[in-house]
Amino acid sequence: MTTLCPALPTTMHAVLLKAHGGYEQLEYREDVPVPQPQAGEVLIRVFAAGVNNTDINTRIGWYAKEVEGTTEALANNVAPRPTVGASLLATSSDATSWSGSAFHFPRIQGADACGRIVAVGEGVPATRIGERVLVDPILRTGRFGTSASPGYFGADCDGGFAQYTVVPAENACRVESTLTDVELASFPCSYLAAETMVDRARVQQGDRVLVTGASGGVGSAAVQLAKRRGAEVVAVASRSKAQGLLALGASQVIDRGASLLEALGKNSVDVIVDCVGGPQFPDYLELLKTRGRYAVAGAIGGPLVTLDLRTLYLKDLRLLGCTIDGPEVFRQLVGYVERAEIRPLVCGTWPLREIVAAQEAFLKKTHLGKLVLKV
Repeated sequence: MTTLCPALPTTMHAVLLKAHGGYEQLEYREDVPVPQPQAGEVLIRVFAAGVNNTDINTRIGWYAKEVEGTTEALANNVAPRPTVGASLLATSSDATSWSGSAFHFPRIQGADACGRIVAVGEGVPATRIGERVLVDPILRTGRFGTSASPGYFGADCDGGFAQYTVVPAENACRVESTLTDVELASFPCSYLAAETMVDRARVQQGDRVLVTGASGGVGSAAVQLAKRRGAEVVAVASRSKAQGLLALGASQVIDRGASLLEALGKNSVDVIVDCVGGPQFPDYLELLKTRGRYAVAGAIGGPLVTLDLRTLYLKDLRLLGCTIDGPEVFRQLVGYVERAEIRPLVCGTWPLREIVAAQEAFLKKTHLGKLVLKV
């Protein structure tokens, strides 16, 4: 039995992704049926949702292995050196979700969501109605995913670019904070990715940590989270973002066009937290000290890189791919938020109907931090 708040509507505003392609595939509608929570699920009234790389990557089919090149090149329809025989944009039959499975349309995207529970499915206490929550985007239970094969909120099920959304009850994490809905919506996806990298790489007091793409959502989160653990943080970003990153806790900012080897020297950092990839990858491994740790959760600079195995094994390095961690990581993030140990970095907001303008601004990469949609 579903327990509902009174006077819930039957339809809602939402943005539907109709197919892989350009902005024309994003359709804002006001007649989308409100989803109903099944057993073990909750219905959330969404108030704000963050914009992420994964939204754009999915829209353009970037996760398909047949497609090569940077997110920016693909999204702006600039030839990105596709692999032989591949088209610029993948088709719906390709393995184009982040998990490597086929993506199903139409889909409501949005991996970040802040809102309140307004209905609960069978087996969920009615006392949860009214809770202010953040959505843990990694789905490990129910119809959306399992612990062995997790799903992703906004990709394997409908997400936060709508007035209402349904998730397993355990993915709706209660949060007690004086921050606004927009500020809270800036945390889930980016900070979870950053904390997973920082945690997997075992960043600790005294480590020297290099963060690439430090002005983006994941990068700026990683700066804060590594600093929180007592590390010295070196950030890579455009010169115009330097003051903002120093204020976040970076001790040094290197322009993203500069040679990192010239600026820092070989064997100079303990950990690299990377969401860029691209042609500088060989230099990253040269920068690491013996037994250094490299953690990656993105490839906006290009997914295909050159690896000299001699560098890897002679320096005894650890290379860590970081996408999924246990639910305890998200809950510890919520604790950081509630104790004000990390702070939001919101640099722009748009109403939901202006999602195209928000994604255009996102791809310009002139911002520091997160862009958020008011739902």
